Amino acid sequence: MSGILYLECATGISGDMTVAALLDLGASKIKLLAALESLNVSGYGVSISRTNSHGVEACSFDVALEHEHHEHEHEHEHGHHHEHEHEHGHHHHHHEHRNLADVTAILNSGSLTPGARSLALKMFGIVAEAESRAHGKPVEEVHFHEVGAIDSIVDIAAAAVCLDDLGITDVVVTGLSEGTGFVECQHGLLPVPVPAVANIASAYGLPLRIREVQGEMVTPTGAAIVAAIRTRDRLPEEFTIRRIGLGAGKRDFGMPNVLRAMLIEETAPRKNPETPSDVTILETNIDDSTGEALGLAMESLLTAGALDVHYIPTFMKKNRPAWLLRVICRNEDAPELERIVFEQTSTIGIRRIPAGRTCLKRSVLTVTLPAGEVRVKKCEFEGRAYYYPEYESVRALAETSGALFADLFRDAAETARAADEN
Repeated sequence: MSGILYLECATGISGDMTVAALLDLGASKIKLLAALESLNVSGYGVSISRTNSHGVEACSFDVALEHEHHEHEHEHEHGHHHEHEHEHGHHHHHHEHRNLADVTAILNSGSLTPGARSLALKMFGIVAEAESRAHGKPVEEVHFHEVGAIDSIVDIAAAAVCLDDLGITDVVVTGLSEGTGFVECQHGLLPVPVPAVANIASAYGLPLRIREVQGEMVTPTGAAIVAAIRTRDRLPEEFTIRRIGLGAGKRDFGMPNVLRAMLIEETAPRKNPETPSDVTILETNIDDSTGEALGLAMESLLTAGALDVHYIPTFMKKNRPAWLLRVICRNEDAPELERIVFEQTSTIGIRRIPAGRTCLKRSVLTVTLPAGEVRVKKCEFEGRAYYYPEYESVRALAETSGALFADLFRDAAETARAADEN
């Protein structure tokens, strides 16, 4: 399957959410189950179903373990940073102390394709490195509950199999949303993001967005998947969406807990914004149209595709006060815009002036503030970047949140700059 995979991690990411989203995107369930069956691992069952998360329907992927002890179940319900996937409500773990060599042997025992096996080993290696740093031990000496646990092996292997089946090689992840607070493990309370996630984010340059949500939204397995497959940190300037897959998490954050996977295709913009482009300037003098008519004409011209419309006070023959209407437009739009000017004003002639223009390279970012999200235009010139929050986006958030427009505008620009610089 050609195209670019965009993982939108607005409510975090975990192993089970990733597998579910990829299955919903079109990965083969038959191939996945066959690959898992071939692994030298027993004591679990897989369930693939549809579920609803706060009104959003999505695919759900569950690994159910057999022969659990009640005391372990009770412990894991309260959180354990070595069993992060349960933070999305997902599995109960055996306390099997496998190391990376044991996991490698399991993956090599199955009939995974070379691509899926290599990707799964890469993901486990990333988790192993993160746990090694957290525990202060060499990778080969660290025994991991989360790496050794059956459900973690299944989650990572399943994600690798689905990605390989879809033929995904180009992946965009713009950032990971993470919660706040603490999680409880056998060593006590740990802050969110937990050490393994923080270590992976640090080692692989993964941007984190901290949201005002209590709980862990990004699991070590989810962070490792992103670190292993991300090839881009920005979306294309223009693209079309070919397919969408939704994978549900199990944790209730009071909002849809869904990972959205979109298969997108990059499209070329109409013109290269870094090079001069030809435009047409339409001009006419008007001295006998009402203010209401001129206001309507401006709205109509902008709606029809004009790049800019403005009025300039001027004096015509015999010192008559008047307005100079100036319209900047693409060459191909000039005839339609002229028609609007003739129909909605009293002018009897329009001047056409060919012109060139040079535009800065631009892109649109989305930043998350405590009050919500704001779109920010980023412009670049000779190695410098400028950030301009979009007026309508800031105004809409100010109206819905009650926050001051000026505060939101300033914070959005500062947040966009800080995110880019980091």
